[in-house]
Amino acid sequence: MPPVVIDLQSAEDRRDVVHRAVQALAEGGLVAFPTETVYGVAASALEEDAVCRLLAAKDRTAVKPLTLAIKSADEARDYAPDMCPLAWRLARRCWPGPVTLVIDDSHPESLVRRLPRRVQEAVSPKQSVGLRVPGHRVILDVLRMLAGPLTLTSANRAGMPEAVNAKAVSDTFGDELSLVVDDGPCRFGQPSSVVRVNRGKYEVLRAGVVPERTLRRLSSFLVLLVCTGNTCRSPMAEMFCRDMLAKRLKCKMDELEDRGVLVMSAGIATTFGGRASSEAVQLLAEMGLDLSSHETQPLTEALVRHADVIYTMTRSHREAIVAQWPAAAERTCLLAVDESDICDPIGAPPEYYRRCAAQIQAELRTRINELPL
Repeated sequence: MPPVVIDLQSAEDRRDVVHRAVQALAEGGLVAFPTETVYGVAASALEEDAVCRLLAAKDRTAVKPLTLAIKSADEARDYAPDMCPLAWRLARRCWPGPVTLVIDDSHPESLVRRLPRRVQEAVSPKQSVGLRVPGHRVILDVLRMLAGPLTLTSANRAGMPEAVNAKAVSDTFGDELSLVVDDGPCRFGQPSSVVRVNRGKYEVLRAGVVPERTLRRLSSFLVLLVCTGNTCRSPMAEMFCRDMLAKRLKCKMDELEDRGVLVMSAGIATTFGGRASSEAVQLLAEMGLDLSSHETQPLTEALVRHADVIYTMTRSHREAIVAQWPAAAERTCLLAVDESDICDPIGAPPEYYRRCAAQIQAELRTRINELPL
């Protein structure tokens, strides 16, 4: 019997599509989903027989590990409890999205150990597991409703081109599938990038949607400095931080990114494209630092999610960030080690700027020594 094909774009209620997919998976069926990369075929990782049929459908003579599709970056720690900071950084920045991370899952508390035996063999034959949070609304909704993860593989036979539309999936797998969710051509039309992370280093196992250059930037350690308007305190702190880090790493300031370090600043109440205050520009020029090209930017969800450490000028800045993004609490702290506020010099005489700059420099000297670079 041919699979049921549901046209997502003409469906009256997307929730009904999600429920039908969840039911098919829970009953041990194979379901083809669109993703942002290519179409994939999924089976519930809790259904051992379904996973075995998925492997057989791929015509694999030698089993390559199946990917585990999970709900979120936070869930990755359930499968790799001791994942290294680099792996966590990439997960936080790349997901949902077209990157599969291969990481160590040998920890005895890994949830991989709780999957059926043959499923463990299919996803983790060598104590590493490929994890991905696909960037498509339907499969994410399905994952949120299922009790466990999905085993996921591209919807093509071994050695054949990847399927980028639902017709190619149906033509290839036919009645081996219970359901095909059709959302038209895939956004990227090429596979995810597969990146192995081990002992603080990464290796691209398969070049895909995300190029090496972008992965290098995504793997960088990001220091984010935050004030109110991003015109005085945080821009000065950004420049001082760049200068100190360059000296620590024995490189030029414009070479920091090549050393895997990014420094940025933002304001919790500002807009894009403003300039640093003239007093701050003049003061830093006297210190040999150029702030004249600085442009203000507001603090965004993406910046908060990407930052490895967030230093705020005041307690109220930190409280505002944590209130809006609770998951960032452990990465957000006051720049001042004693948790005192660094007061805003805006509109004050030049000596206030000098006093503020000196305080920022003193606190940064301590903070920079704490950074795991």
